Amino acid sequence: MPLIERSGRPTLQYEIDDFTDEWKQAPVLILQHGFGRSSNFWYRWVPYLSRFFKVVRPNLRGLGQSPLDFDPETGYTAQALVDDVLAVLDRVSPGAPVHYCGESVAGIVGVMLAAEHPQRLRTLSLVAAPLTIPKETQQTFALGYSSWQEAMRTLGTQKWTDATNGTSRFPPDTDPQAQAWYAREMGKSNVESLVGLSRLAASLDARAQAQKITTPTLGLYPGNGRITRFGEEMVRKAIPGIRMVNLPTEFHAVQFLMAKQCAQHVLYFASQHDGTVCDE
Repeated sequence: MPLIERSGRPTLQYEIDDFTDEWKQAPVLILQHGFGRSSNFWYRWVPYLSRFFKVVRPNLRGLGQSPLDFDPETGYTAQALVDDVLAVLDRVSPGAPVHYCGESVAGIVGVMLAAEHPQRLRTLSLVAAPLTIPKETQQTFALGYSSWQEAMRTLGTQKWTDATNGTSRFPPDTDPQAQAWYAREMGKSNVESLVGLSRLAASLDARAQAQKITTPTLGLYPGNGRITRFGEEMVRKAIPGIRMVNLPTEFHAVQFLMAKQCAQHVLYFASQHDGTVCDE
């Protein structure tokens, strides 16, 4: 369980999946999870990517196996999350740029990273990632309570996840056991971490940074997405030269629902920019 311990800053944990040939200098691919999730949520992607890339799955501060060793009321800021990614890059790929794939809120972090530190990235892939979270989405997450934060504190992380799964993440015919696993995994997240992160997420606006991006960028979005239907067009207009792919679902959890398709799109996009063939 690799840890990055930093004096005066939160400890970060990450996973590495590397089945590349030892004699090759395989590029690093960062898979950064979104709100309330963890490195575990990428497990369906790993078989498609880890033969050709050194796959690194960091846990955001205070989530997954990254401990809550800071005050969640004040410890979640946009700059802090960007700095956390840079700390991971310094550890796993010092001096060499990486491919970065971020889903949902982690996509916003990726946009900021690409705008501020373009020399650190080879490519940027965004999975169902907005540039800002509109009030309508926050109201959806509030589930009739006064706020998104009150809903999570009242219901607890697992029950809140279970309730929001049906409204935005999964179609009605999704395997109930898959939805239950998803809720249990998100239920492991400390509710105060999610409250702190949700306050940050509600305030993020990366539209100005998006226009500065020069890194080759791929966007994977649900068609007419329940969460990103307006955000996708914003992304399309803001990021110069972005390659957009619409997946055949309106539900937000494309990272999980269509893992093979998403992973393969990222695999071929990244490999094209490396000038390598990812096939055997």
